[in-house]
Amino acid sequence: MRELERDPPNTDAAAHPVDLPALAVVGAGPVGSSIAAAAESSGLEVVLAGREGAAEAAQRADAVLLCVPDQAIGKAAATIAAAGARPRFAGHTSGASTLDALAPLAEAGAATFSIHPLQTVPDTSTDFTACPCAIAGSEAEALALARSLGERLGMRPFEVAEDHRAAYHAAASIASNFLVALEASAVELLERAGVADGRELLSPIVLRTALNWSERGDGALTGPIARGDEATVARHLEAIDATAPELGPLYRALAERTRQIAGREPR
Repeated sequence: MRELERDPPNTDAAAHPVDLPALAVVGAGPVGSSIAAAAESSGLEVVLAGREGAAEAAQRADAVLLCVPDQAIGKAAATIAAAGARPRFAGHTSGASTLDALAPLAEAGAATFSIHPLQTVPDTSTDFTACPCAIAGSEAEALALARSLGERLGMRPFEVAEDHRAAYHAAASIASNFLVALEASAVELLERAGVADGRELLSPIVLRTALNWSERGDGALTGPIARGDEATVARHLEAIDATAPELGPLYRALAERTRQIAGREPR
């Protein structure tokens, strides 16, 4: 089965009008480490530091990028500002947070930006090539820097309005996190039915369905609800209620949404 493919963006530094400054990446987890590696590979001057080294790293760069959990952004920004670091630009990689999280550095004179890779990042060597990324900026120069940085890292930037950040990130969570939860539920139901190796058995249909959806959208929908076969749906529910009753509400909610998408119920 072929993988989803997109033309990678041009990562040649000469192709981007913004002269990217030295970058301090704060947060050595999967996102920070992956971004730092991509930045270094692209030829950018970059230093990677943990939260305890945030202030020192920020002193050595013109732009600081906070790759820390959402609830830690404000504290990290305050720590850097209190230490006297004065980066020209300060950014974060949160999908749901607005630029307000960077207020301590904004008050210290930094232009603020955000860049959120729309990608699952399970480890410290994630490849961001052709990955979309949501960007925002407090002013034109900061937005241009976010866009140029994203492109330099091989990503495809797009803007998300500040007042829609939470909705944007909820969509990303549905597409990624909830997919994992859904497939884990399917594996559990198989195991309850006495079928081993559920993940291995289900992987081909999951991957094919994802590819079909990428190419066809709602037209990829198949199965009993798409066919209007409510008798089979009823048998599903009877079996689930007998085998794994805690999954019944999940099936019912998804069945209702599937009917709407299939046009079996008014949207």
